[in-house]
Amino acid sequence: MRSPILAALAAFILLVPVLAQAHHGWRWTTGGNIELTGVIREAKLGNPHGVLTVEADGESWTVEVGQPWRNARAGLKDGDLAPGVEIRAIGEPSADAEARRMKVERLFLGDREYVLYPERD
Repeated sequence: MRSPILAALAAFILLVPVLAQAHHGWRWTTGGNIELTGVIREAKLGNPHGVLTVEADGESWTVEVGQPWRNARAGLKDGDLAPGVEIRAIGEPSADAEARRMKVERLFLGDREYVLYPERD
């Protein structure tokens, strides 16, 4: 009886990092870039990464930005990503086109560029 329980527990422990990587990695994206311009309607910044709701062309998009340290390294300050701010984002969209979700590699606030993932260039 103990052996099946231990085997199931071991399988679960090994599976957790895979599931976390699938969500927080890039596997859910298309691998190509799109550009999205819109207005931030909601901002939830923090770990594991920031999430913006952006209204663009009458559609609501979920836009993932970096972790707090990554946003700070790019030069973003508290309040930069706030409701009412216009944003132009370049990044990888979800492979599921209906999801209207993207992971930002770089973004623009006005004329200022913020590079979140320079290693993806």
